[in-house]
Amino acid sequence: MAAEATDPFATLLAWFREAQAQGVEAWDTVVLATVGGDHRPSCRAVIVRHLDERGLVFSTDGRSRKARDLAANPWAAATSVWPALGRQVRVEGPAGPVPDPEADALFAARPRDHQLAAWASTQSRTLHDDVDLDRQLAAVTGRFAGADVPRPPYWRSYRVVPRAVELWQGRADRRHERLLFERRDAFGPWSSRRLWP
Repeated sequence: MAAEATDPFATLLAWFREAQAQGVEAWDTVVLATVGGDHRPSCRAVIVRHLDERGLVFSTDGRSRKARDLAANPWAAATSVWPALGRQVRVEGPAGPVPDPEADALFAARPRDHQLAAWASTQSRTLHDDVDLDRQLAAVTGRFAGADVPRPPYWRSYRVVPRAVELWQGRADRRHERLLFERRDAFGPWSSRRLWP
């Protein structure tokens, strides 16, 4: 990791690509932590829809708990773990909605059944019976039969803009390598330091 000591993204992108290439299960999944207005942390797994030097992007119902948390406290932490590769990455920073054209493109890239599910579900609300979900899904399937499925007005994509990135490479002798990158703002230079394992 020493070769990427000025910017973590070369390594971050390479690790995601390597996990995908090696067929690591859930290679594109991170555990996303948020804190709501009640100051209680919450975390859940989300799929990374896009990753570049601007940050990592995930999508969700704008009425979900994670979206409500980010509205109250627009800061998030995301962790991806690939045990088969002995690697972990941590990203922390402010998170906010991406522009509508970008969100539209990400939604359009989803499989059709995922698009329909986004319309059918009221994410994070109480579901009383599977019949209710089946009924909603049948209704939206009929509504969009033979047509493209547009992004629902409440569907959002969020970008976590990294202010801190930690790259963790495990070693059999427990002398794990931890490299922490930090920056003061979204466009500033990175500083880096090694951490004790």
